[in-house]
Amino acid sequence: MSILADRESRLFIDGKLVAGSGGTFETVNPATEEVLGVAANADEADMSEAIGAARTAFDDTDWSTNTELRVRCLRQLREAMQANLEDLRELTINEVGAPRMLTSGAQLEGPIDDLAFSADTAENYAWRSDLGYATPQGIPTNRVVAREAVGVVGAITPWNFPHQINLAKVGPALAAGNTLILKPAPDTPWMAAVLGEIIAEHTDFPAGVINIVTSDDHGVGALLSKDPRVDMVSFTGSTNTGRAVMTDSAVTIKKVFLELGGKSAFIVLDDADLGGACAMAAFTVAMHAGQGCAITTRLVVPRAKYDEAVEAAAATLGGIKPGDPNSKRTVCGPVISARQRDRIQGYLDSAIAEGGRFACGGGRPDDMETGFFIEPTVIAGLDNSAKVSREEIFGPVLTVIAHDGDDDAVRIANDSPYGLSGTVFGDDDRAQAVASRLRVGTVNVNGGVWYSADAPFGGYKQSGVGREMGVAGFEEYLETKLIATIAT
Repeated sequence: MSILADRESRLFIDGKLVAGSGGTFETVNPATEEVLGVAANADEADMSEAIGAARTAFDDTDWSTNTELRVRCLRQLREAMQANLEDLRELTINEVGAPRMLTSGAQLEGPIDDLAFSADTAENYAWRSDLGYATPQGIPTNRVVAREAVGVVGAITPWNFPHQINLAKVGPALAAGNTLILKPAPDTPWMAAVLGEIIAEHTDFPAGVINIVTSDDHGVGALLSKDPRVDMVSFTGSTNTGRAVMTDSAVTIKKVFLELGGKSAFIVLDDADLGGACAMAAFTVAMHAGQGCAITTRLVVPRAKYDEAVEAAAATLGGIKPGDPNSKRTVCGPVISARQRDRIQGYLDSAIAEGGRFACGGGRPDDMETGFFIEPTVIAGLDNSAKVSREEIFGPVLTVIAHDGDDDAVRIANDSPYGLSGTVFGDDDRAQAVASRLRVGTVNVNGGVWYSADAPFGGYKQSGVGREMGVAGFEEYLETKLIATIAT
């Protein structure tokens, strides 16, 4: 497999690698602004063909009931990706701009390993359970609850952690017996297209079970929400786009999974190690240039220690310089595109306009003329009503907000349209009490790690609907059927 040299990826439809009817579109290295190569550009006809292939594979084959085959195929995919790990690592660093250090975790190796959880879950899952004998309406009845695949799943994914998010949908959806069409973000088409190449060369997936459609036209992906042949849409991305997915899916009453935006709070209580907590909050914001929906971008600290907290956060974040993602020492690489860099700069400008100040950072690095880089930035002097406190920036930007005690910290954290994640540092009992009051889907208490293949991930409020990963994420792709049989 040639990963980078003169690369031109293709669509994967009905078991075949094919050209896109719309020609090709370029993919760019965000660290150098150089064109890496091209990806197949699908049009609506290509997407319709992919949906038809998935529909036929679900309706006319035994894929949905052949658990042994599904488990074998997923394990083959995992083994093949591991065998091509170094090529995939270089591809990821170059197309995503992901720092090399992160590819040993959630940017590559972790998601590949997590395919084992999907396979193991399918292999050991209780597909049928006995609800027991009863006499509803006086009729002797034996009842069984069956769990079955939803059907055809459309998966739409973003560019920030493409392997993790692609495989967190592909793994459980296929393990559960569904067929699938994967539509990745135009910024990172190769991350998905390479799956088609690996599947075609190294696995026994039947034709049509998984289809991969790359396109620079977001309207092509929107067809997954609108087409009546699709039974479910699994979407990760912005809240605004999530609303559109939900609206389009409502016409045919599709099942919808949504993992959307976040504006998570890192709460520091007054008995916490202030310097250590603020340093951790700052470091977290710098990782992958802050391009993570669950990153805690609001640092909520005791008012009496506000200046000290700002200084501690700036000392850490100001010492992290954006750099070449190929370097083993880089934590903060580029953001994905010039468009995204300019969007972040707009937020930084709004902070100054609203009366804030930069304790460090505030724009593009003076010494980096190429690449889509933004300096890690600490914003001080604003409260929770500021634009940078309310909206998801998706960059290496930390806003420090003062609180007046535990109750006020909880109020500030929950005063957000989002509810994806949160962190609390302080005395364990107090921190646990604060964590229990946060309206979020995941909470880190004093450094605990919530990311794991067996742990459900998702949010409250406008951060989404449903859960990804864990058994809960697997069951998102199942329907429940009750079978009642007359007892004789």
